[in-house]
Amino acid sequence: MKDVSRREAISRIAGGGAGLALGLGGHRLVHAEDLEGTPALSMQAITARAFRGQHQPQPLGFDPAKLKGMSEKLIKSHWENNYGGAVRALNAVEQRLAAMLKEKDLPAYFYGDLKREELLRSGSVVLHELYFANLGGEPRPGGKVLDLMKQWFGSYEQWEEEFKKTANALGGGSGWVIFAHNAHTGEFHNYWAWDHMHNVPQGYPLLVLDMYEHAYQMDYGAAAAKYVDAFMQNVNWEEVNRRVEEMRVSK
Repeated sequence: MKDVSRREAISRIAGGGAGLALGLGGHRLVHAEDLEGTPALSMQAITARAFRGQHQPQPLGFDPAKLKGMSEKLIKSHWENNYGGAVRALNAVEQRLAAMLKEKDLPAYFYGDLKREELLRSGSVVLHELYFANLGGEPRPGGKVLDLMKQWFGSYEQWEEEFKKTANALGGGSGWVIFAHNAHTGEFHNYWAWDHMHNVPQGYPLLVLDMYEHAYQMDYGAAAAKYVDAFMQNVNWEEVNRRVEEMRVSK
């Protein structure tokens, strides 16, 4: 096998930068001429589902003009730029992974850097989709989720106090608050997540709150606590209860 220096490896990746930029615009990263003489294993990687990069943004399930304390401008910007950007980036990363897999002399640590990006972008896409899906409802819960809150926190009020305190601890920084079922222990907790890659192993999200500044800065500046209060007035508890039922079926 031909030895490849770190400088040569960086040059190869930099040379692929134009392809990555094209991928962000929805164009293919791998062209027909690139496939000539490609081993069968690499051919399979290029066409495999894991490398297609065909994710599409999910539409909002509510009217962003009707939320209480959260402007339509904020929601649309968040959906189009932050969530939409994550979807586009994930597609580009998946396609670029396929192209890099052909480079047999490429050091594994370069491939590992892109795999980290894959995890980061995947987490952002999933969490944003859960976040937008649990918006557009009423301020008070009911049904199975309320029963769970009472069982594990003593009351809805105590659950809410801890959920909001966890959120405010992330104010001015980044991260997520995830009310989730821990499938390993069978417990329910409000989990603190510093970024898109943090969650309890085997955690099943029931309610997700985005605490990155882009989720509130346009409306509230640095007043993250006011955004948290507004979020609590717009939770789609019907969707949260649907997740509870889905969790019960999948157990």
